[in-house]
Amino acid sequence: MSTAPVSDAPVNDAPVTYTYSLTLADHVVGQLLRLGSVAGLPAAESALYAHVVLESLGDVPGRSLALPAPSPSFISDDHTPVEFSLSFRPDAPPGLRVLVEPGCGAGDMADNGRQGLAAIRDMARRWDFSTAQLDRLEDLFLPSSPQGPLALWYALELRPGGVPGVKIYLSPDAAGPQRAAATVREALHRLGHRQAFTALPDTTGYPFLALDLGAWETPRVKVYTAHPHLAASEAYALSRAQPGPARADVEAFFHLAAEGRLPTRTGGRSTVRLARRPALTCHSFTDTATGRPSGFTLHIPVRDYVNDDEEALARATAALTHFGMDPSVLRRALAALTTRQLSDGVGLIAYLALACERDRGSRVTTYLSSEAYSVRPPKQ
Repeated sequence: MSTAPVSDAPVNDAPVTYTYSLTLADHVVGQLLRLGSVAGLPAAESALYAHVVLESLGDVPGRSLALPAPSPSFISDDHTPVEFSLSFRPDAPPGLRVLVEPGCGAGDMADNGRQGLAAIRDMARRWDFSTAQLDRLEDLFLPSSPQGPLALWYALELRPGGVPGVKIYLSPDAAGPQRAAATVREALHRLGHRQAFTALPDTTGYPFLALDLGAWETPRVKVYTAHPHLAASEAYALSRAQPGPARADVEAFFHLAAEGRLPTRTGGRSTVRLARRPALTCHSFTDTATGRPSGFTLHIPVRDYVNDDEEALARATAALTHFGMDPSVLRRALAALTTRQLSDGVGLIAYLALACERDRGSRVTTYLSSEAYSVRPPKQ
């Protein structure tokens, strides 16, 4: 047996240093696991959901966060292709949801849509659900040269048991914003809701059309509408749901989310309008016979109407308390997302929403940003 010669070269005693760059996977998986714990999900199920999210994003999760976002994703202000939300009801644990743009690493919007569609078909095989509703709309929303700010997003409602509710979000601007109303009308018609379009309120645009796929007791088709310069006194009239929310509830929520206070009994009615990012409403359809919505949601972009996230949390806390829900869970959720001071940024709480569904009562939803790439500075 031969032996290698001994080297007379001097030994370099300098310490070896390694650089480790956090990836999108590290960031998002950590957040999802911690939020799952806050929401009461078993760790193994949170890990399963995290695996599905990473798998749907292709090569993107392995990218260093030192690099720019893979695309200007419309999901969040810093272009993180993931957003979380917590949905609250009285006397019930919160529901956790994750919203994802699976095609965010694509080179163009058409490829973005193809990758998103492939991710949904993989989920359909995994959880054995039909994509027939989405298939009926593919040519409308995923054409060869799509327009609009998104191609396809999905949301997972992370339920105990390892089988989520799946939602798909599509852009009515796919054939151009000038054709958005016609696209929504045609989509509703194809899905059997032939009278639904006439029930929608006047709007300046249709940001999303959404579908429930998979394990839903009553699957919904949802149409979102935009309402710039909205005032509290006008918000209730946008609902077409029967039975719908109480006027007092809609106006109280608007004031708490948009202004941080209820109007005083002696101070007259507030005339504050949302002059920056517009309010959105969502109209849910389940009954194909009547054409009337079965649900209504009012979304307030709270991040544009506060100075920082401490103020946004105060508004969310006031709204949750007003509707009989536990706000302490939200503070724990924010701590699960970030270690930064809430006063050091704005946008961690992106939207607050009041949802009213037939036979399900009201719920308040807080939409939470991942902030993988940057923190929007507070207003001065």
